[in-house]
Amino acid sequence: MFRPKIPTMPVPTGLGTPPAVVEQTAITPNAGTPPVAPTAPTPLRPTVQLAPGTVLALVGGGTAVVLVLGAVLVSLLLAVAITGASVAVCAVVLRSLLASDAKRR
Repeated sequence: MFRPKIPTMPVPTGLGTPPAVVEQTAITPNAGTPPVAPTAPTPLRPTVQLAPGTVLALVGGGTAVVLVLGAVLVSLLLAVAITGASVAVCAVVLRSLLASDAKRR
């Protein structure tokens, strides 16, 4: 009752598809088209030229992103530290309550 029943593999009855027939084809050489002359590659995108004001804006934006991300990470770390301290205080209080209750009996 508790033994697993392993299914048996079905035996193939024959070929599923008939074998493909390969026919020989004659290879004809190319008619001799002249080679295409190489051309200079055209750029896909125009080059970007940054003005001094644009560079300052990019640096300022990057600095703002780093500062905001740092503030968020520090606040998360502080929240974890406060939570851990409060759990530790609760554990000490519960331990002292249980110890004093055991002494009274």
